[in-house]
Amino acid sequence: MGREQKDYYGKHGTPQKYDPTFKGPIYNRGCTDVICCVFLLLAIVGYVAVGVIAWTHGDPRKVIYPTDSRGEFCGQKGTKNANKPFLFYFNIVKCASPLVLLEFQCPTPQICVEKCPDRYLTLLSASQSTSDFDYYKQFCVPGFQTKNVLEILRDGICPAVLTPSKPLARRCFPDIRAHKGILMVGNETTYEDGLGARKNVSELVEGAKKANGLLEARQLAMRIFEDYTVSWYWIIIGLVIAMLLSLMFIVLLRFLAGIMVWVMIVMVILVLGYGIFHCYLEYSRLRGEAGSDISLVDLGFQTDLRVYLHLRQTWLAFMIILSVIEVIIILLLIFLRKRILIAIALIREASKAVGYVMCSVLYPLVTFFLLCLCIAYWASTAVFLSTSNVAIYKIFSDLPCPEIGKTCNPETFPSSNESRLCPAAHCQFAFYGGESNYHRALLGLQIFNAFMFFWLANFVLALGQVTLAGAFASYYWAFDKPDDLPAFPLFSAFGRALRYHTGSLAFGALILAIIQIIRVMLEYLDQRLKASGNKFAKFLMTCLKCCFWCLEKFIKFLNRNAYIMIAVYGTNFCTSARNAFFLLMRNIIRVAVLDKVTDFLFLLGKLLIVGSVGILAFFFFTHRIKIVQDPAPSLNYYWVPILTVIVGAYLIAHGFFSVYGMCVDTLFLCFCEDLERNDGSRERPYFMSPELSDILLKGNSKEGKEAEAEE
Repeated sequence: MGREQKDYYGKHGTPQKYDPTFKGPIYNRGCTDVICCVFLLLAIVGYVAVGVIAWTHGDPRKVIYPTDSRGEFCGQKGTKNANKPFLFYFNIVKCASPLVLLEFQCPTPQICVEKCPDRYLTLLSASQSTSDFDYYKQFCVPGFQTKNVLEILRDGICPAVLTPSKPLARRCFPDIRAHKGILMVGNETTYEDGLGARKNVSELVEGAKKANGLLEARQLAMRIFEDYTVSWYWIIIGLVIAMLLSLMFIVLLRFLAGIMVWVMIVMVILVLGYGIFHCYLEYSRLRGEAGSDISLVDLGFQTDLRVYLHLRQTWLAFMIILSVIEVIIILLLIFLRKRILIAIALIREASKAVGYVMCSVLYPLVTFFLLCLCIAYWASTAVFLSTSNVAIYKIFSDLPCPEIGKTCNPETFPSSNESRLCPAAHCQFAFYGGESNYHRALLGLQIFNAFMFFWLANFVLALGQVTLAGAFASYYWAFDKPDDLPAFPLFSAFGRALRYHTGSLAFGALILAIIQIIRVMLEYLDQRLKASGNKFAKFLMTCLKCCFWCLEKFIKFLNRNAYIMIAVYGTNFCTSARNAFFLLMRNIIRVAVLDKVTDFLFLLGKLLIVGSVGILAFFFFTHRIKIVQDPAPSLNYYWVPILTVIVGAYLIAHGFFSVYGMCVDTLFLCFCEDLERNDGSRERPYFMSPELSDILLKGNSKEGKEAEAEE
């Protein structure tokens, strides 16, 4: 038995030996992984240079404002189009041309207008009335001079016909709707072309539908944006409620850890049970209603997600999913009931540590602020890089012409050779691009921007983990708690991490960033390969994505424990990662049983907070309850604020519980070190609290006896 134990330790490193001078996190330490620190500083300098270059060449107006055929912005202040916020297409049907997919621009003249047309009018009929023609001229090319109708149509100065339109994403699209099964534009079922010929609206609808299809996602985004503008106040209130619930839960854990864990377990079961009951009520209520038996497959994807709530199959799916989750949780609680008692003891000890280092609860706000800075810099740089191209003009023509698609200059085009070869052609803004070295390097700069975002974001998270680990390790290795606890343990740990271990944090963050950027590239290649239909390529891509996902999870787990060892011993990243890994392997049973059970309990706590706030948001935004005297706002999609509140509540709860999670992981690793360094005798006493030793060591002795009995 002793030889087997010796071989086991030989494979998984050497256990820590007793050291009477060791009293917790080492203060006399040196800088680690200096080379990585230098690389990080150089990368940040390069990142700032990329941002400056992007801000110099970029123009976010290209994203915000639509652009007319001359490359001028619509609705921007300080320009001649300041009072013309909408883009008008002369012939919307041409937007259905395949050329749109290649050039991302409709092959029809486009101008900025004050408002979209609100009446049906042809150029021929407008020319016979002065008032109509004055109205019609505002939709012609600026600087329009009166000509014959045929000359106007030949030169493409004015549109052949105006149709009632509505603005969508600052662009004028025909107001198409169905009335008693008949497609109509405005109040008309037919329309005239520019020469007075009557045509069916369906011909216009086909082109307009395709044009609208290109911006369907943008239409959905605009409606969602409208919902946010009227519900942001209530969303903030919901997030504040989630924050208060999380804070109250953390405070109660400090004094009533055991009771709160069991209350949390029971409440999660009750919340899921109510969800199942509510789904059953909705499923029963829809029985017999017309159209409620349509399957989800037959209905297909709909942008208005509310239609799915009128299907019985939707509520049946919800009920099955919640029932499966409920059964899994109950079975886990039955089989892990003894381990839960041990986990509660660890959580109770973590509650004491958090109580003595109370400012640690607020540290996630620092991490959140730094992450917001990283996200803001990355997003702004990405926008400026994507809008740093120059306007490219190309030749468009309705008639066959060998010059179509060539670049041109709108100022010199009327007198150019191309204009003489193609009299019906016109030089029109096509897209933003460029042929300079800077424009060729834009893709590489975007990849570098994404890579630096991952690196800096992982560095911020690593800094938070090392800081919290250093503070909680100071608590554990204080023999006489809390008298031996150093003053301001959190600030001391933060200072040590930045002063000595910036390079180690950068090293760990760099490894994760490389894996994450590879995963992004794999996702990009996967999207490109979907259209190829190559099954082997899809299989290979799926395997690669799965492998790198698993690798990222493993590296995150290893980094987290390496950062704890860095906070305690001040060793470099590789040494800390190796020592942490071997320490966990020497205590693999405790890791699998104890550490993961506490993670499961914290997950239940998050689900309880998210479920409570989500149910409240659901009843409020669906007008089933009224808070004070203010009713819920009218929304296009009430699921928009509900999902926002749910996701925000989870992130808030995760931020608070991450402090507890880091505390438990740190105490657990220190506990394993304590067992190897000390034996509980008077000469070598344990640093763990008596309550923790009673439960953990008792559980450990039982596990050892059970293992020997099995042998």
